[in-house]
Amino acid sequence: MAQQDTEQERAGSSAVLPVDDEGFVIDTEDCEARETAYRERGTSRPITVVGNPVLHKECKDVTEFDDKLAQLVDDMFASQRTAEGVGLAANQIGVDLKVFVYDCGDDEGVRHVGVVCNPVLQELPADQRRLDDSNEGCLSVPTAYASLARPDYAVVTGQDEKGNPIKVRGTGYFARCLQHETDHLYGYLYIDRLSKRDRKDALRQMAEGTPRYPVVPND
Repeated sequence: MAQQDTEQERAGSSAVLPVDDEGFVIDTEDCEARETAYRERGTSRPITVVGNPVLHKECKDVTEFDDKLAQLVDDMFASQRTAEGVGLAANQIGVDLKVFVYDCGDDEGVRHVGVVCNPVLQELPADQRRLDDSNEGCLSVPTAYASLARPDYAVVTGQDEKGNPIKVRGTGYFARCLQHETDHLYGYLYIDRLSKRDRKDALRQMAEGTPRYPVVPND
């Protein structure tokens, strides 16, 4: 009985998200219930930090959309909450797979919750490339922040945790999150997009700070 209840709970929380008239997922509905269901099934894992090889190479494509992937997604939501993050890529908990989760607000204060496997960031037409030069941080570079210009609109295509094709779009802070997490899965941290001087400063901030969540020390 309990096992059946658990399976039904997972099926409900991992249901295919509805889409709008343009085919983009509607990830703004039932956010609290969906995030809670993922997180409460998961186990929080420590965060991998800059310097670990898994963060500095392109991750493997997801090819098996099975219970193992579902458990990974649950653990990622639990880990994201522990670290008080708004997005988390699988390699940030040491898993070499192209998956990220997010629980992020946009500049209008609207909450977005979802999962993207095998994400591809779409190239924007020139007329849509308005840069936002805001501060950015990363759970894998704890306690450090730096200003980084990114487009204030982003579109990511990929698959959900069931393997269904999806499109996700975001503006403002959420657009930054989508770009940041997709970067992770191709081996880039935000500090890799900074000038040498700003990157050095971010690493100094990290060295001088104390993470507020468990991390995996580099040997």
